[in-house]
Amino acid sequence: MNAPLAPRARTVDIEDVARFDVLLAEGAKFMHGWHFQAVDLRRRSQELGRLEASGAIFMGCLFEPGIEGLLRSRGALIFPTLPNIPFNAYRGHLYTGAELYAGIGDTEYEAVPDAQIYQWTLQAGASRALNATLATAMHDHAISDALDDFLTESEAAGTLVVGVMGGHAGARDSADYAQAAQLGRTLARQGFMVATGGGPGAMEAANLGAYLSLYDDAALDSALGTLAAVPGFRPSITRWARAAAAVLSQFPAGASTLGIPTWFYGHEPPNMFATHTAKYFANSIREAVLLERSTGGTIFMPGAAGTVQEIFQDACENYYAADTAVTPMVLVGRRHWESELPVRPLLQALAGGRTMAGHVHVVDSIEEACALLAK
Repeated sequence: MNAPLAPRARTVDIEDVARFDVLLAEGAKFMHGWHFQAVDLRRRSQELGRLEASGAIFMGCLFEPGIEGLLRSRGALIFPTLPNIPFNAYRGHLYTGAELYAGIGDTEYEAVPDAQIYQWTLQAGASRALNATLATAMHDHAISDALDDFLTESEAAGTLVVGVMGGHAGARDSADYAQAAQLGRTLARQGFMVATGGGPGAMEAANLGAYLSLYDDAALDSALGTLAAVPGFRPSITRWARAAAAVLSQFPAGASTLGIPTWFYGHEPPNMFATHTAKYFANSIREAVLLERSTGGTIFMPGAAGTVQEIFQDACENYYAADTAVTPMVLVGRRHWESELPVRPLLQALAGGRTMAGHVHVVDSIEEACALLAK
């Protein structure tokens, strides 16, 4: 008797056992096109044994003895956990601050997962080893996939993403930091998802403001007071992170906000106020992803080389974009962007005669910036 034919492939991402159980409850018989990402399947051996496995892909999953060989014999493709890699290359979810800073209350930053992964990237020859190359590439692909899933849910709810770009050096006790926090707060209250580069300084402040947008003004003032006691991540990232953890402990139910940092700049720690963190190894991918996903526009706070690079990367995308795909660019701080780092004249020359000309704005206040995007 001929074996039953599998249905036409339908890609299904399975990131936890609960999703697998839902498919079983729906009466699935074939796993063709199913992609399992780092799922513990040790308690699902019977179920795996009765499903047609041809065309299924298992990445970094756990099985009871004998099940992996059975699945391979039936046509499944199984990618094993890679040795000597301090992260899950097949992860199916974005990071959280609690995950990256696990143990920070009892140990120094150097011992938490974020720091351990960064130290691994600095090891001599680590970036050139085949298993490392494969692991980082698959990790960044998995992060992009998880980010798309998260943003698809947000967009389905009518939420647009606004990117907030700015320097990492702004001290927590500075007026610029408070201004960036107020910016994030206002944008979140206008219904936007705030996305930043996920680091310290203006990035942390914008994530903080968005996170606390569900609380009253006194909560933000209290948080700024707590954070001001440790103005920067130098000389101690541990103290800097613990101050943030204290704020989160006091205000545990904040609004969703997004951070997109990179281990390429691992000396700049990720901030803990991004409820969802898409951390990449490849900085070029991270920068492109951050700007591409900012579908509601991008606000550029005063910054230096990194922010200037982001401005012109965004400008290049708007320059070549279809008319309906051009997104607003709002530069906050006329003196900074017209005199100290005079990027505005070049932006105007670049935009001349193109659709993007009407979408480039330079303003003096965050209130003006928010009002422009609200339109």
